[in-house]
Amino acid sequence: MTRPVYLVDGARTPFLKARGGPGPFTPVDLAVQCGRPLLMRQPMPRSAFDLVILGCVNVIQDEMNPARVAALRLGMGDEQVAFTMQINCGSGMQSIDTAFRYIRDGSHEMILAGGTEALSHAPLVYNRKATEWFGGMAQARGAMDKAAKLTELRPDFFSPVIGLERGLTDPITSLNMGQTAEVLAHRFGIDRETADAYAVDSHKRLAAAQAGGRLDREVLPAFDRDGVPHAADDGVRPDNSMAHLAKLNPAFEKPYGKVTAGNSSQITDGASWVILASETAVEAHGLEPIARLVDSEWAALDPSIMGLGPVLASTPLAQRHGLNVDDIDLWEINEAFAAQVLSCLAAWQDDDFCREVLGYDAAFGRIDRGRLNVDGGAISLGHPVGASGNKIVLHLANAMKTKGVRRGIATECIGGGLGGAMLLEAA
Repeated sequence: MTRPVYLVDGARTPFLKARGGPGPFTPVDLAVQCGRPLLMRQPMPRSAFDLVILGCVNVIQDEMNPARVAALRLGMGDEQVAFTMQINCGSGMQSIDTAFRYIRDGSHEMILAGGTEALSHAPLVYNRKATEWFGGMAQARGAMDKAAKLTELRPDFFSPVIGLERGLTDPITSLNMGQTAEVLAHRFGIDRETADAYAVDSHKRLAAAQAGGRLDREVLPAFDRDGVPHAADDGVRPDNSMAHLAKLNPAFEKPYGKVTAGNSSQITDGASWVILASETAVEAHGLEPIARLVDSEWAALDPSIMGLGPVLASTPLAQRHGLNVDDIDLWEINEAFAAQVLSCLAAWQDDDFCREVLGYDAAFGRIDRGRLNVDGGAISLGHPVGASGNKIVLHLANAMKTKGVRRGIATECIGGGLGGAMLLEAA
């Protein structure tokens, strides 16, 4: 037997644009900033949690196993088990899925599951020849050895690259993530104007959600170590326009590419947590669930077309529950790139693709824009990779409750050629 699993509450920090240098928060700082007020507004003690799971991709050297560091800083006790997950962009969603399965199968009652990322703290990386030189210098014995080694020193040894650049390049295909979006734009005929229009709409939707107060409970202010408050997502540009975006050069495939800095997700710092509970825990602590987690699905595909991960994960999930496109009231698809999201929408409407790849008799169908990313997405909000999957599940649950609808799917593409999806229903 399996048990129902509920999402009872959650919160995130504002998503903050990565600075030119290290930002004001480390990954654990971010997790603590939204975790502490989230826990403070709960009726149960922190000892009621059986486990803490935190997704994080770029773990910094001072915070090994950030889940455990965050749990201790959150006052959850020395006996609190906590572990960190890494599946690239899916890390924050994987934390929820792991918690969901533990509770569903009866081994746990309540879990704090989250995701965090501080991309502005990505390390600088020396090239291989430079690291070999530093190693040789460290092993040199005596003044003559050291002097000989100094003659091998080259100026380019002191030109490190940011680790994020390397991390966003697939090691199998040697394509960076933006280039994989270009592959999809070519395959599905996504033009630059359509991609830019999607990006403008993302900013307008997020700005409207902020102005309408729809994010007030979800987004909690973060205070840095100098006491400076960071109250809202700061990547949104309400005045963004097609004319402005048209001036930007292609970022990856010049001069004809469709992907630009303006229609791509932003490099961002942020964290998100959700609280998952069994029916037993809900009743014991008098909790009011936001939504029920029904099922999840993970998929794998060629890394060069990783952006289709949402299609390969979400469609089998819907099939398993006998749902068609019109049965899903709301969708959250992480906006890695406008061209990538638009390619997913096109794939779902492509008879041949759905027949050959998904096993459908015909196209899955058209997802109405009024049901998709209703409050914007990563293009306007940013994409802190370890946190994004957690955030889209949390926001989907909140949006479903606000709109009074029954079902939603949160889904994302994942670097390396993966996709993840979660099906939620009204509690």
